Amino acid sequence: MTEPATEPVRGRWKFWLTTLLVFAVIGAAIFATILRKRMRRAARSQQQSEEQARRELLQSVPMNPSDPRVEAKLFWLSDADSSMLAPAVVELPLSSDPVLRAKQVLNTLLAGPVDVELRTLPPDAVLLAFYILPDGTAIADFSEALGNSIPSGIQSEQLAVDSMTHTLEANVPQVKRLKILIHGQEVETLAGHVDLTGTFTVNADAGQSPANPVTPSAAGKTGAFLAPLLTVTFGTVKLTQR
Repeated sequence: MTEPATEPVRGRWKFWLTTLLVFAVIGAAIFATILRKRMRRAARSQQQSEEQARRELLQSVPMNPSDPRVEAKLFWLSDADSSMLAPAVVELPLSSDPVLRAKQVLNTLLAGPVDVELRTLPPDAVLLAFYILPDGTAIADFSEALGNSIPSGIQSEQLAVDSMTHTLEANVPQVKRLKILIHGQEVETLAGHVDLTGTFTVNADAGQSPANPVTPSAAGKTGAFLAPLLTVTFGTVKLTQR
């Protein structure tokens, strides 16, 4: 007598369970969509915070309004070919002191162009120190983000170095060579490819043999503006600048 009565009950339970399952799936889909939107919003906020920090860093570099305004030439990625560098003219009040002037142009380079897609250096990288030795060798000490945040690869790393050397060459003639340190220490590579154990030629009239010689059989070019030659040694790219 009770068996037939239980069938409708079981049917109702199956119906409600199926309904709850459908609502759960729909709810999960809606939650996932909302979560993705919030993550994208958080990423944009973080990028804006990085941009603000970078602008504050740039503002912290002393720029005396009484200094003559100079059409500084900075090298970022070309908007026509992202594998090349292109000069951009930026009017800045630059110091006549070569060390301070170098800091000003490098921090402007770090601040990045208006189009963030054209930047060559990580947005969270910081120039910690800069000085020039009597022989014209400049020492640039960057935060660890320069190596940690830059996309690893021959081209991206070379473009980052080239953007610095070309920018210094165009604006600070006293700099003959560039030595890059990371957090006060010499490191073997920038992000696994470009060799940082030597120096990079900034001005071609430095009058000194390149620190990283090229093996003729391995010499080649990548897509950098005025691209240097490359030597591949145990997975490390050694650059011989112009």
